[in-house]
Amino acid sequence: MKDPHEGLNPDGTIRTGADRRRVPPEFEPILSAAAQALRAVAGGAAELHLYGSVANGTAQPGVSDVDLLAINVPEGWCLRTSDELTARFSHLCRGVEIGEGTSSDFLGDDDEAYGNRVFLRHYCLPLAGGNVLRPAAAFLGDARAARGFNGDIGDALARWRSGSPPARSVARKTLFAAAGVMSVLTRTWTTDRRDAARLWADLEPRRAPELTALVPWAEGEQEPRASELAGALSSRGIVASVVEQFESAVGFWEGPVSQ
Repeated sequence: MKDPHEGLNPDGTIRTGADRRRVPPEFEPILSAAAQALRAVAGGAAELHLYGSVANGTAQPGVSDVDLLAINVPEGWCLRTSDELTARFSHLCRGVEIGEGTSSDFLGDDDEAYGNRVFLRHYCLPLAGGNVLRPAAAFLGDARAARGFNGDIGDALARWRSGSPPARSVARKTLFAAAGVMSVLTRTWTTDRRDAARLWADLEPRRAPELTALVPWAEGEQEPRASELAGALSSRGIVASVVEQFESAVGFWEGPVSQ
């Protein structure tokens, strides 16, 4: 679901709808249970954050996922807690998805850590734990932020070509990268997949339908035929085109960056 508040502030910093006041009240029992589960087993360095449609207020009860990020938790905690909460609250949400990270993912001067800090600062809401990793200062919505989010897209394409990747993962990552390209070129800011497909028509009009075709793959609404996925991943496919544009407009991960 598109975040209607996402964009740039007048000073160029990223703006999103992630706000504790926007969380639909129907989801509060899930969040309370997740926070309680973290406090029961995790140490003092553990943190739990909410992101996605529940965080920005666009979630639909009974339909949307609840997306959480757990940092510095015991091995197996995320999967176990995700399964338990999904079963317990199946009447309130489609599922409780918990991503996992460690402090090291957010520290250092490399592009990946920079992108993780941008994500934590602008897209996540703290639920439990110390919340010591979330930066206080806002980040600019620029090429550094876009590179931090998707500067590994070239490596991802090579990996996809050598394996049997899920079409949904390919589509979501490709559209996310396309959103970064268009954000940089148009000096706006979006991470929305449908926005990326719509805006791509200004960059590559003849290829825009190919990118638009990835949207139902990304949303899980359509499973492409093997030949369609292979075509998208080919040397002349739409994924390669996005990778090429990303390298030119944004750049791949390399070397240190400063916050």
